[in-house]
Formats: sequence, C-alpha cells, structure tokens
Amino acid sequence: MKKFEIFLKNLILHILLLQKPVKRKPHNGSSIHYKILVIRLNRIGDALVTTPLLKELRKYLNTKIFLLADRKNYFVYNNNPDVDEIIIFNKGLKGIFEVLRLIKTEKIDTVVDLHDDVSTTVSYIIALANTPNKYGLEKENKSIYTETIPRPDPKTNHVIVRLLQLAKLFSIEPEIKGANVRFYPSVKAVSKAEEFISNKYSQGFFLIGINISAGSAARFWGVDKYKQLIEYISHYKCKALLLSAPVDLHLAEAISENNFPIFSSKNYDEFGAMISKLNLLITPDTAAVHLASAYKIPVFGLYVQYNTDDMIWSPYQSDFEYVLTKEPTLKNITFEEVKLKLGPFLNKYILKEKSN
Repeated sequence: MKKFEIFLKNLILHILLLQKPVKRKPHNGSSIHYKILVIRLNRIGDALVTTPLLKELRKYLNTKIFLLADRKNYFVYNNNPDVDEIIIFNKGLKGIFEVLRLIKTEKIDTVVDLHDDVSTTVSYIIALANTPNKYGLEKENKSIYTETIPRPDPKTNHVIVRLLQLAKLFSIEPEIKGANVRFYPSVKAVSKAEEFISNKYSQGFFLIGINISAGSAARFWGVDKYKQLIEYISHYKCKALLLSAPVDLHLAEAISENNFPIFSSKNYDEFGAMISKLNLLITPDTAAVHLASAYKIPVFGLYVQYNTDDMIWSPYQSDFEYVLTKEPTLKNITFEEVKLKLGPFLNKYILKEKSN
C-alpha cells in the first residue's frame, strides 16, 4: 500500500509539473485585507530561520497569516505575533487534502512556500491548491508557482537572506542587515529557567552553556571530549551549564559526573528560555545557534558540512566562531582543534583565573 501511495503521489506531481499555472498580479497588501498560507515543514531550525520573513509580512501587509508547520517544529511559532493561526500538517495524502480543504474553506488568496529547497509534499500542495497566487523561490519545480523570485546562491548567502527574498513578491523590500530570528518562550518557561539558574549558581557570573545534543547522533562530539572542554573552561572566570535533549541525558550525566548542573527538558519553550539566559553558547546544533542569534548571544559552533558547499547555518546576529569537518560526523574533530579557536573567542569575553 505504501509503495502504491508513493507511486501515485509521484505520478500526480509529474502531471502537475507539466502544467503552467495562470500568473496573476501580486497583491498590494498595504490596502487590501486578504489571507496568506505560508508553509514550513521539517525541523526546528528550518522554522526558526523563517521568522524574519514573517516579521516583514506582518509589518507591511494587511493580512491574516496562516502557517502550516510540522509536528517537529510547530512549537517554534507559539506566541509569535507575526502568525495568526498555526496548522499542524498530518503526513500523507490525507494531510495534503486537509490542507487543500483549508485553502478552499478559508478562501486563502496566496500560498507561500518557505522552503529553501524542493519539498515534494509542499509541491503537491502548491500545485493542487485552488488559489490565485502561489509564491516561492525559483527552484527546479518553478513551473508550479504563479510567481517566483531568484534564489540567491546558497554558497555565499545566508539562509535568512535567501528566504527574505520572498518578501519582494509582495512588493516589500526586506530589511536584510537588521533582520533576526524571533522566538517567544512563555512566561512560565522563562520563570523556570531563571529559577533553575538561581538555585544552581550564585549571583554575578558569566554563564557558558554547553549543548551536547543535535538533530542526529552524528553530531555528538563524544563524552571524553566534552569532559576536556569543561576542564578547559574551568580555567576561566565563568560557570558551565550542560544542556541536553532528554534522549541524551545519560550522556550529559556521564560528562558531568555530578560536578556540573544539567538542564534537560522535553519542552522546547524551556530550552529556548534557558538559551536566552546564557552569556555564551557552545553547540553542535544549528537550531540552538539560531536561538542564540535571537538574543544576540555569542556562539561557538561545531559543524558538519558533509557533501555540500552551501554556507553553514551560522547565527545571523551573534558574534561567532566555529570548527568544521567535511566528514559525516564530528568524531574526528580533536579537542586541540577546538581549543585553538575557542581560546581566543573566550578571551574576548572573560578573563582566565589560572594558567593552563
């Protein structure tokens, strides 16, 4: 049954890609009230980098903004004033038809694909949607849109810059230099982060967060290397806090050995709130990188850039340093490589307490 569904979906998409939608004049949102459905599926980081564009749409358009998100990222948009309604996408053909029904019922005027690359699922939705305006970046599936905008070279342009180009389809000249990720943790989440810190540390300290978790096990650096990292950081006038996803809590405990506090939560609001309370972040996870950017917190990143030359997902508005491997995992990045770059980066912000 699954193979038949995949075959049917691919056949439908092939037929739709051969069709040319009728191009309509783009809306001038300054004087017209209408409805937009923006689509961003997949992961947390994918959602975070769309928030600068949503701000531009909210600022200049008189519109209701629906946002179609994934079960893995919808919570990123909670409390965001730039979104009126969040719809969680249900996978499969059923989910696609649910979205098409929403478009018809709500009489949505414009569907916007916020994906930087081609998404097969989103291509189905765009191609089948009965709406006068279908916007996206110029990609291999450009024939399904009524209007596209050239996609800047991903090798030399940050993903946020690439996505902001979509604003031009609404006759908006986006703010590039001052753009930033937007994230709004709940008051309860912020209070929990503040309470955790006050219970674990005294006042007046520089707090370095060391996040060990990422979207895949390939980006776990290793227990022993994180131990070396914490030992190195202990020579500075600062405090260390280990951050981990619940699934990696056992690894954090092996690193800490009850010597350093660990913050772990299933609630992403609480994780984001804790990031906001740091003075500096060390992380292999690009979603955490973007959260730090939202608060302009300095970031030291551990990056895997395997089988691609695209620009890494660095923080857009934070001071930044990093180590990078072209291999599929972080395992061959040595502590000495990290120390070589991390030392000067830390020296910009905190003083050493004693000699190495």
